[in-house]
Amino acid sequence: MEVQNQPQHSQQFNSGNASGPAPKTWLAESIIVTILCCQIFGIIAIIYSSQVESKHRIGDIQGALDSSRKAKNWVIAAVATGVVLIAVFFFTGILAAIADGGGF
Repeated sequence: MEVQNQPQHSQQFNSGNASGPAPKTWLAESIIVTILCCQIFGIIAIIYSSQVESKHRIGDIQGALDSSRKAKNWVIAAVATGVVLIAVFFFTGILAAIADGGGF
C-alpha cells in the first residue's frame, strides 16, 4: 500500500505572539450606530468588531483584519441607511404638509 503525501490544511496561530498593534475594532462606532441609526446593521457590526481583538490576540492577523474590514463596512452601511431613511421621512413630511395646504 502506497502512502500519498497530502498537504495538511490546518491553521496555525501564534498563541499570544501578535505582531504589531491590533487593527481598529470599530466597536465604539458600532455601538453608536446601533443606538442612533440602524439596529440590525449596528448589531452585525458589533459582532464583527468584537472579534478583532480576540483574533489578533491569538495571532490570527488576517482574521483580525478581515473582521475589522467587515465591521467598518457594516458601520458605513448603517450610517448610509440612517441618512437615507431620515431624508425619506423628511421629504415625506414636506410633501404631506404641501398636500395639506401648508398649514401646521
